[in-house]
Amino acid sequence: MRQSHQLPLLGLLLFSLIPRQQCEICEVSKENKTALKPLIHTMINSNYTKTIHAANALLSLRLCGSLNQSQDQHLTEQFILTVNSTEPSLTSGQLALAILALGACKAPDGMSINYSELVKRLGNKYKEEIRNMEDHNGNPLTNYYQLSLDILALCLFNGNYSITEVAKFFNPENKNYYFHGQFSVDTGAMAVLALTCVKNKTRGQKQIDKKDIENINNYTESLINKILSQKTENGLLGNIYSTGEAMQALFVSSNYYNENQWVCEKTRDTVLTEISRGAFRLPTAAAQILPALMGKTYLDVNKDSSCVYGSDSFHTSTQEPIVSVTPAVSPSQIQVNYSVVIDNRKDRIVVSVTDGSVFLNVMEQAQKENPTLFRFKTKETAWGPYIISVRGITASTNDRTYWELRSNGEHLNQGAGSYVVHAGDDLEVRWSTY
Repeated sequence: MRQSHQLPLLGLLLFSLIPRQQCEICEVSKENKTALKPLIHTMINSNYTKTIHAANALLSLRLCGSLNQSQDQHLTEQFILTVNSTEPSLTSGQLALAILALGACKAPDGMSINYSELVKRLGNKYKEEIRNMEDHNGNPLTNYYQLSLDILALCLFNGNYSITEVAKFFNPENKNYYFHGQFSVDTGAMAVLALTCVKNKTRGQKQIDKKDIENINNYTESLINKILSQKTENGLLGNIYSTGEAMQALFVSSNYYNENQWVCEKTRDTVLTEISRGAFRLPTAAAQILPALMGKTYLDVNKDSSCVYGSDSFHTSTQEPIVSVTPAVSPSQIQVNYSVVIDNRKDRIVVSVTDGSVFLNVMEQAQKENPTLFRFKTKETAWGPYIISVRGITASTNDRTYWELRSNGEHLNQGAGSYVVHAGDDLEVRWSTY
């Protein structure tokens, strides 16, 4: 029988041991914080604030003190109703993220949140993930990013989990850290945050197996090295969307690398440039980059700490900005090539779409013209529409299959609802394994 691990609340003292120097060096200066307003505006004004996908944004906004008191009250109340009405259908990672968002700081006045019940339910969902791994060749119900979120939330909110189990499953060579043979930086980063929390909570606990702690230390060091190995010339860690959480992982693990391996100012400045170029139009993308730029990590989540509310200089209105209206101009049409590739069979069509369309618009037009060959289904995620089925063939985590999006022979890091297509593009959805 596995030993269950439950630890008492240690308060703020526990995480005062986390290195702060890198957080402070990378934090955007007070003079430059106006550059972050587009991120905050994107999150506050998104339709996602009314769904479970608001968790990322709410966590980021509350953790960084980017809301005023009225906004915090309104968004948190709305989100609690969403969680209560959807909890049975949530994945483990969605529930973990919801708990982190609600507990980023104290609940607004007059609001009561039953954390113990939410954490108990998360513990049950986490156990289902582990059972699925045991029954299906190590494959969780969801993925290792969500599994890491589970451990992080259970650790921060005093839930039940097995340290021995963590030490067993979070080996950096586990296949679940990899996608098409490429190390997943955001998955590794979330695992580092979870492992750091677990390790910090074992300090002074005599009954903990020293071998487990040694493994967790070694895993953390290995994951940090893998994250740094994905550093680009301009300082990004993996890609623009994985960089925010990778920065958090490096903040809390500065004893595992030297200052020559990562110059965080270079990463920060590249990210600020990308913000000005509109790279973070999706609320989830904005939410995942903001904490690092504010010198925060998810280990700063503390349901008993007072919330910090945004100052006037950093306040962003929830009202949409006034936009001048210009006479409508009929958009031009472009032609793109679109294919569905299943094993060795490739079905191709040329479709016309409006200039500025995204990959999903191409798929919709192809389906309209030939539903037999090009029908598909999506589900809504925090990153927008996700392709779950094409021509009746459905992706499976147990079989590690999915529908890969490609453009001009290259794998896409953006989703179907985000990638803007161009005239003459060769677009594919390909039945693939990972």
